[in-house]
Amino acid sequence: MRQYAGNRVGLALVGTTLAGLGAYAWLRGQDRFFDLPPNARVLPAHVHRGLAEEPWPLWALATALVFLSLVTLRWLLLSLGWGRRGDSSGTGTAMLFVGLKGVEGLGRARVRVGADGLRIGLSCPSTADVGAVVSKLDQDIVGRIRREITDDDAPTVVRLHVRR
Repeated sequence: MRQYAGNRVGLALVGTTLAGLGAYAWLRGQDRFFDLPPNARVLPAHVHRGLAEEPWPLWALATALVFLSLVTLRWLLLSLGWGRRGDSSGTGTAMLFVGLKGVEGLGRARVRVGADGLRIGLSCPSTADVGAVVSKLDQDIVGRIRREITDDDAPTVVRLHVRR
């Protein structure tokens, strides 16, 4: 799960910041903030007057914050697995690694089984013999995985990513 560490850290930072700002706004709105009088201003007087005369910057800020919240929500849903097709198959992934044990530097391999068939994802370095990997996948490995996990007629998509 190392590949999702950046997502989780980013979501934690954005979520903590937004929660802190929301708590501050709620405490100020309820007059429960520590030593500030209820009529104390958050913004300087000249900024407050400028915003009272021209309200469009507040609308722009509100629109930007709504956009930020939607992007963050999409980021959260994608990092939690929303939109992924099928369920991971540990047996298929193990069979994929065993079948390609002669290839050095395999990074990421996964096998997913879904309603639309079998999905195999594989990442290898640019120094690997891609032709040999493809021929192994085509001749032997994909057929074995398909027979073991689903039936022989299941459609299969293989994605091979070559890293630089």
